Amino acid sequence: MSNNIKERIKTDLQQAKETGQLRAERIREIVKSAVSQVVSEFKEGSGELRTIVRDAISTVVENLQAKGGEFKEEVTASIEGALEAVNSKRHESIAKTQAEVKQLQAKLDDEENKIQQEVDGILAEIQESGSEKPAETKTAIDSAINAIQNSEEVALLKKRYAQLQAQLAIVRANLAARYGGRSEEVKDYLDQAKNWLQQARPQAEEVVAQVQQKHSQVEEKLGEAGTSIARKEYELRQVLRDLLLSVADWLKEKEPSDKAVK
Repeated sequence: MSNNIKERIKTDLQQAKETGQLRAERIREIVKSAVSQVVSEFKEGSGELRTIVRDAISTVVENLQAKGGEFKEEVTASIEGALEAVNSKRHESIAKTQAEVKQLQAKLDDEENKIQQEVDGILAEIQESGSEKPAETKTAIDSAINAIQNSEEVALLKKRYAQLQAQLAIVRANLAARYGGRSEEVKDYLDQAKNWLQQARPQAEEVVAQVQQKHSQVEEKLGEAGTSIARKEYELRQVLRDLLLSVADWLKEKEPSDKAVK
């Protein structure tokens, strides 16, 4: 089995060389295709599968050594191709689990909305019952209700939660792109990041311009990542890496309201 893969890789590499296509991206596809043909025959994590991968990479290295010159990028591409082939089933399982998580998140959001509606209804009844009270009492009730409904602490917690969820989705997009996730998987994570980013968007007019600028930069890079999915894998990984660094920098920014809850 291992010898068959070696021979196939050698043949494909030779054909790529003869046609002037012996580049990193082509090598990645050659190794991925060869390993994918046999990966289903072995148990995940088995010694045989590791041997197959090791031999596939060794075959690439031997052929590149014969060519001479620097070939770090090509070796990296061959390893990535092998890992993508090996982890293809796991990524299918991840995608299925992710769909279940989204359903649970939707259910959680619905329950939280119901809680908020219940609270709003209770507060409305309290406010209505105080309408016939003396002016001083009515003012105290209205003030208390207004303080609860417009709590800066609650608003800040919701915003920080949305920011962290956006960052988590971007981290997952990076991991999926780096370890062989399908383009649909990467796109799904980026869509989640967009949704959370919208919930974390600065709304108050007094928000400092620097925070607004950082938010806009993250939105711009998120859009760039979405349009780069169809590009070559290493280009997408670079865009996602820049996006991850941008969102990490964005989370460091503090708004004036942060100090109020410390």
